Amino acid sequence: MRHFLAPCLLLAAATTAAHAEEIGSVDTVFKFIGPDHKIVVEAYDDPGVTGVTCYISRAKTGGIKGAFGLAEDKSEASIACRQVGPIAIAKPIKEQEEIFSERTSLIFKRLRIVRMVDAKRHSLVYLTYSDRVIEGSPQNSVAVVAVDRATPMPVK
Repeated sequence: MRHFLAPCLLLAAATTAAHAEEIGSVDTVFKFIGPDHKIVVEAYDDPGVTGVTCYISRAKTGGIKGAFGLAEDKSEASIACRQVGPIAIAKPIKEQEEIFSERTSLIFKRLRIVRMVDAKRHSLVYLTYSDRVIEGSPQNSVAVVAVDRATPMPVK
């Protein structure tokens, strides 16, 4: 039992590290049964950089499949990252690191946000894209947050 409990606790901690906060949504298609198709806007706080939030807009499939989590959402997403407070990096961050990942289909598809450090320009670059186990999508969006040169950007 103890061998089973430890991995479950680690998984729970990993999945709660960065989570989406829904800011709002608009319906795009009315569905008689189940939720409508919609575009949602969600906020993601960067877990390694205090003071930076990324906003993602993306389609969510409704209907019966969407209600039960069986639908596959579209690959298109848009990202806008902004400084929302004083930027601080408490411990060194990787030059390139996935900071968020969420399932967008039953098994094979994920929405991802990757943070990249552009040390030369003292900026943080955020990329969002969707991938599949077999075949990914070239659909992507990028946003940049300039960091004040007085703020240290420790990199691993």
